[in-house]
Amino acid sequence: MKKNIFLRVFNFYYEGFRSMKLGRTLWLIILIKLFVMFVILKIFFFPNFLKTNFETDQERSDYVLEQLINPK
Repeated sequence: MKKNIFLRVFNFYYEGFRSMKLGRTLWLIILIKLFVMFVILKIFFFPNFLKTNFETDQERSDYVLEQLINPK
């Protein structure tokens, strides 16, 4: 009897990842690198320009609208 294709694909990956030794370490390194790229770098290199330069939502939206209509 043929199993569902999604179940076979899931079992293929599940068994493959379960039996990994080096792969778990590599995935841990990948996750740490993603954390550094998206969290740490955002904090230091990409500040929230609109929140720091404008007080209200109306001022922010007006600025964004102006930049979309008449970019410099």
